[in-house]
Amino acid sequence: MTPGNLVKRLMSPAGLVVLFIALVVLNVMFSAVPARIDLTEGRVYTLSDGTRQVLAKLDAPVVVRLYYTQSGDTSVPVALNTFAKRVQDLLAEYVAASGGRLVLERLNPEPDSDAEEAAIRDGIDGQVTPNQEKFYLGLAIARRDGQADGTKGGAGKGDAAKGDAAKAANLVAIPVLSPERERLLEYDITRAIAQVMQERRPVIGVMSAIPVFGRPMELMLGRLPTGPWIAIQELQRNFDVRPVPMESTRIPDDVKVLLVIHPRDLSDAGEYAIDQFVMRGGRLIAFLDPYAFFDQQRNLENPLAGNTASESTFRHLLGAWGYAMPTGKIAADLTLASLQNGRPMPTLLNVQGDALNKDDLVIGQVGTLTIPFAGWFEPVAGGKPVPGLVATVLARTSQNSMLIDPIIATLTGEAAARGFQPTGKAQSLALRLTGRFPTAFPDGPPKADPGLPVPLRDGAPAEPAATAAAPAPADPAAHLAKATADAQVVLVSDIDMLADGVVVQIQEAFGQQVRVPINGNLDFLQSLVEAFSGDSQLGSLRSRAAFSRPLTVPLEIEERAQQQYLGAIKALEDDLMQTQERLQKLQRARGPGSAFTPTAEQQAEIDAFQRKSTETKAQLKELRRTLRLETDRLELVTKVVNIALMPMLVTFAGVGLFAIRRRRLGRQD
Repeated sequence: MTPGNLVKRLMSPAGLVVLFIALVVLNVMFSAVPARIDLTEGRVYTLSDGTRQVLAKLDAPVVVRLYYTQSGDTSVPVALNTFAKRVQDLLAEYVAASGGRLVLERLNPEPDSDAEEAAIRDGIDGQVTPNQEKFYLGLAIARRDGQADGTKGGAGKGDAAKGDAAKAANLVAIPVLSPERERLLEYDITRAIAQVMQERRPVIGVMSAIPVFGRPMELMLGRLPTGPWIAIQELQRNFDVRPVPMESTRIPDDVKVLLVIHPRDLSDAGEYAIDQFVMRGGRLIAFLDPYAFFDQQRNLENPLAGNTASESTFRHLLGAWGYAMPTGKIAADLTLASLQNGRPMPTLLNVQGDALNKDDLVIGQVGTLTIPFAGWFEPVAGGKPVPGLVATVLARTSQNSMLIDPIIATLTGEAAARGFQPTGKAQSLALRLTGRFPTAFPDGPPKADPGLPVPLRDGAPAEPAATAAAPAPADPAAHLAKATADAQVVLVSDIDMLADGVVVQIQEAFGQQVRVPINGNLDFLQSLVEAFSGDSQLGSLRSRAAFSRPLTVPLEIEERAQQQYLGAIKALEDDLMQTQERLQKLQRARGPGSAFTPTAEQQAEIDAFQRKSTETKAQLKELRRTLRLETDRLELVTKVVNIALMPMLVTFAGVGLFAIRRRRLGRQD
């Protein structure tokens, strides 16, 4: 039988029926084979290497209980049912990758069922449908071994009680699985698995001059109680987070990572404690700020001026490490500026794309950092850190940036851009230093200075120096003049990026409050702590959880247009200033008290300037319109190419192959 006759028979009605049956049989056969090909960029539908490494380290069985109400209630949104299916598919990938060490249990917690009681015991929250019916979609992850269940070796009552306590300690619940957190789903599951396998959680010390752990009610100051910052709550889910007093003269030895957030009024003794912690090979993450917007303090020099934003820095340490952070100035960037009511705000930065170090494991793919009112770090000698240290920039400004005065930090639009003169150089917003650090106190511990000003705490003076309990002085014999081990330090030039209102948005989802990250700030902090505490697998996993891929070409076009726009503004302002100076000279020449009447030549000059001003404003308006049209046109072309091009290519290829086959069959006939 010739190929042409075979094709004719297959294209006949009977042949099409045979092909359909064969297709169904093959589909059923291959559906039983757990194999797939992920062709997406970044392999976002495949378990990450971090997850596989966590699963490979499992030394005891882990049980994952999926609570999902499947009662056939049509009131459950279709999108939620679809999301639940994706959750089950992802968990099946976990089971396959675990080599039998992870067991998946599916439970249907219908009302008044044993499964519903189990869900409540495991800490799974019930959600409410629009018709007020309750349903569950959550996970409980537990370690199952002799220590956890208390059943190994015929334990008695007392041993069983201890086993129950251990079991409770090794159970982590994800109370609500929400589609809003789908991009973090793999991270949440893997983090819970890693957490139940930990015998002891790493100790994270937090030193801060602001109440990041919350504060009680203060009736005298009229302050209501507050809870811990969400950033601290997220860390507490994975780590043993402990406060470290600002007055400490030594960081406890069991602290694995020291997190310093806004060390306002940090004494020399406290800075010395940090210095010696780093000299011992400690790992430090420091958030400093030249303008802490969310820490308004009373202005003691001018009480009538109201509260002002405070600042914090390391007076000794930064210089010893070869860097400085200019104080009293704020980083403004027109390329990374966010939009407020449709107008650019250069001091509220959306740091993304090339402004983030894509080669760095921690920050390479966090998406976007929102950094309000930041400073930047500058090397103090030769553009490099001191010998022995290696610097890696994690986040930077664009070249279209400069330092501005705080008085114009909150302005937007043309008011914020007036007089803008970019430095033409990208500056470091966050950087990592690694190596053996030199001490900032070569002569030993600093001596107590009774003349130091009393530090402020939340806008009010602390206990008077004469009655305040002084911390124990550092032991001079224990002073380290040289580092005993390599250390790592991350410096960030802003603390406002960790505030609750900046990092998350609270949304209502079926009667439950869900914290939805609105940027990568929490990802950044979590990844840093995880990497520094030794959980590098989680850090790498979190870095792939964000899928923001900004269009770089429109950003470049917008940056060029902004530079042209600023140049036109500056030229107009220069002409205005020169004309005003000439008019002032003429007025002074007329003498005091006499009215100024311009000559015909002077009036012609004024009229010419006014015409030029009107023309320039029209040009600026046209430039803004052109910028908007060009950006919109480029985005439209990009969408058409991404959405329509591939289907069109496939269609044309199919039509072309069909035409070629028909031509060949016609020749054979």
